[in-house]
Amino acid sequence: MQGFFKRMKKCSGLLLVGLSVILLAGCGKKEEVEGKKVNIRLAFWGGVEEKKIITDIVTDWEVKQSKIKVELEHIPVTSYLDKILTEIAGRRAPDVIFCDVNAFVPFFYKNVLLDLTPLIEKDEQFNVKIKDFFPEVLARFTREGKIFCIPRDTAPFAVIYYNKDLFDRLKIPYPTDDWDWDTFLKIARKLTVDETGKHPEDKGFNDKKVKRYGFWCWTWQNFVYSNGGKIVDDINNPTTCLLNQPEAVEGYQFYVDLMNKYNVAPSGDALANMGIGIDQMFAMGKLGMYQSGIWDTPHLREMLKCNWDVVMFPKGPKGIRGFATGGSGYAITSATEHPQEAWEVVKCLAGDEGQEKLADTGLAQPANRKIAEGIHFAQGSAAPLNKGMLNEAVKYVVYDPFHIRWREAQDKYITPKLDLINSGKISVEEGFKKIVPRVNILLQEKE
Repeated sequence: MQGFFKRMKKCSGLLLVGLSVILLAGCGKKEEVEGKKVNIRLAFWGGVEEKKIITDIVTDWEVKQSKIKVELEHIPVTSYLDKILTEIAGRRAPDVIFCDVNAFVPFFYKNVLLDLTPLIEKDEQFNVKIKDFFPEVLARFTREGKIFCIPRDTAPFAVIYYNKDLFDRLKIPYPTDDWDWDTFLKIARKLTVDETGKHPEDKGFNDKKVKRYGFWCWTWQNFVYSNGGKIVDDINNPTTCLLNQPEAVEGYQFYVDLMNKYNVAPSGDALANMGIGIDQMFAMGKLGMYQSGIWDTPHLREMLKCNWDVVMFPKGPKGIRGFATGGSGYAITSATEHPQEAWEVVKCLAGDEGQEKLADTGLAQPANRKIAEGIHFAQGSAAPLNKGMLNEAVKYVVYDPFHIRWREAQDKYITPKLDLINSGKISVEEGFKKIVPRVNILLQEKE
């Protein structure tokens, strides 16, 4: 019997040793798990240049820290919004999403974004810096006093690119930021020429065989805003479409006249017949000026052999300025399991270093005013030299109406009618009269 107890005691000792080994092994595994990097999924869209820039920013940042691994998910812009919403609905939401000022609207209304205000307030250093951001773009991402997206850039559609060598050759003075529609039209006419060398105001000018156009533009809203018109009554709480008001009609009429009356801008059909893109037309000297955003800069720096620069979109007849605008930032989805780590990724992309690297490439105007005014953007020596004018242009930006149905209103009612107007099939007044009641119906609906 005594031998039995000795054997049991020996077995118990072995059991305790074994249990200790198991527990120690378990502790080791727990430390390994805790030592692993937290995986943060980042979804974004952008062209080749932007994709490379974002990838480089993230890669460089990952080297400097050991706790977070960023999984990049690049999605084409045409399917970005729908895919993100699908992933969220399927409980596969990314942790961090790239969010422009218009995609932000449906994201906000569908309650898929995390309120970043507590994270900002807890982050003393960032809480100070965010006060340097352009208030216009920060306000777009703020609802009811809560910030849901950190701006990375702002993007007024106020940029007119022009070929300085062409201006020199034709002895045309360079445009200045204080020019108006009248001066702009005179310059566009001088730049436009047909195959025989005639200008639009010359007798016998052939508008079917234009060798070089003076101007091209895609942002029709600028003409409405610069003429004192509005698209809706209240951007943040739109209830009524105002495109049928005289100021809006007159502004858009000038835009159409550039193509159909003054013949200084190519129509859609004329562009199709040329078979080349706007950037190629500009590079080949077939286009003297064109309007876009600053994001064309990296591509133009690489492809252009001529001297070129940018100027602010001209003031309207009454000295009014107004620009449609873009802008973007990074938000955290409310489904994330790692809000603090996701916040670190947001700061990497929208913080000082991320904005500076983006500005160095010319792709974007930083959302942080101090960076935008410094050597990485306004004071930078790389073309375009006048890009700093965008820091003034921000004061005159007008965002798209903040309404869940606005995208539908554009796709279903506005754009189709504008196509008919631009081609001369219906008048501006007739088209806008048909647009307004249909858009108003959508504005009364919230979902």
